[in-house]
Amino acid sequence: MSTESAPDVGTLYIVATPIGNLADISQRGLQILQQVAVIAAEDTRHSKGLLDHYRISARLLSLHDHNEAQRAQQLLVKLQQGLDIALISDAGTPLISDPGYHLVNLCRSQGIRVVPIPGACALIAALCASGLPTDQFAFYGFLPVKEMARREQLSRLKNAKGTAVFYEAPRRILDTVLLLIEEVGEDRTLVLAKELTKTFETFKKGPAAEVATWLQADPVHQKGEFVLMVGPGEEESGKMPDEAINLLMSLTKELPLKKAAAITASHYGLKKNALYQLGLQLQ
Repeated sequence: MSTESAPDVGTLYIVATPIGNLADISQRGLQILQQVAVIAAEDTRHSKGLLDHYRISARLLSLHDHNEAQRAQQLLVKLQQGLDIALISDAGTPLISDPGYHLVNLCRSQGIRVVPIPGACALIAALCASGLPTDQFAFYGFLPVKEMARREQLSRLKNAKGTAVFYEAPRRILDTVLLLIEEVGEDRTLVLAKELTKTFETFKKGPAAEVATWLQADPVHQKGEFVLMVGPGEEESGKMPDEAINLLMSLTKELPLKKAAAITASHYGLKKNALYQLGLQLQ
């Protein structure tokens, strides 16, 4: 037991749960969920499916955006009485665009031990498989609902240094990509990740205009839970990737430089003109 809290005080565990595939939960996470006295869940009906799957029968209490302030006080009392509590969200890691901040902040202020149990997170799962830079990235959660506020936030990405990551709803994904084209340009590299870890998991990478065309090509492409990733601005993109240069030079052996540049740009989500100019320098 950490000296952060008294020996007879309970511990709050922040437990990551699967984002789709039920196998994506750690052994430690399962052990904690089996041991705690109470599990605070964003939606108890949703979480009951996961708990039933693993035959976990701990008491469930709801903790969501509309009751968190009141519920946090109730859970604090239980923790002070010595009961261990786990906080879970509907999917993924709690507090990442999910409720829980008020509870964790309250526990910290009262000297309650808070222990993270790491696991699935849609943000990290999408980013690590995107092919976009991961040395610098910023997570913005869900974009604002109102168009002007959304447009304003997207416009700030024009010369962003790193990768920007958003969650987006299926009903708004096309509108958001079209706004991105207006604000940062049709050549900006985007990656859409949807239905992560599920049967129809899909990644679509390319210039913003190409991604918009893909979304419009089939209504099915606009269904699912989306992670939208925006590559760095042109000024901050750094040197051309070695693999893109290699492809460009290989293609120029068989094709005109302009065509080779267009194919390479489409494949890696880069600017055709920049590749064309590079090809001229290397020839």
